[in-house]
Amino acid sequence: MDLIGSRTIAASTDVVWQAILSADVLQACVPGCTEMSGSPEDGFEATVVQKVGPVKATFKGVVTLSNMVPRTSLMLSGEGKGGAAGFARGGAKVHLEAEGSGTVLHYNVEAKVGGKLAQLGSRIIDGFARKMADQFFENLQKQIEGPSEGDGNETAKKGWFKKLVS
Repeated sequence: MDLIGSRTIAASTDVVWQAILSADVLQACVPGCTEMSGSPEDGFEATVVQKVGPVKATFKGVVTLSNMVPRTSLMLSGEGKGGAAGFARGGAKVHLEAEGSGTVLHYNVEAKVGGKLAQLGSRIIDGFARKMADQFFENLQKQIEGPSEGDGNETAKKGWFKKLVS
């Protein structure tokens, strides 16, 4: 499954770059992530709980960052094993482009699964992978900018990560 898209984030490329390199931000962005530790240099270890169709699994895996060109591009790669449920493997090529006072984040996501998960069929898996990728980049945008006006979460701190690194 391949997914190509982009998001405009109301923050500088420096702020977006720092967010992508943060274990705390990555944990908040990965749907179902219960644990994330590590560093951009050594990679991150993660635990993710997900339900795909009738299969619910806890995936333990690693996320590595490679091909890093500071404030411009990188490759996020992840692989997780979910025991009897199978495995999930994927990556996202991310390219940052300054646009005015904001940043356009372009992404190209590729995902593969095996084991019981693969038996669910490509329509279910492709839909799930697309939803996960969209949710990840939407969560990243919210972590940087804060919730949008219509989110119903007006009590949340707006743009906490942007304020932290500014």
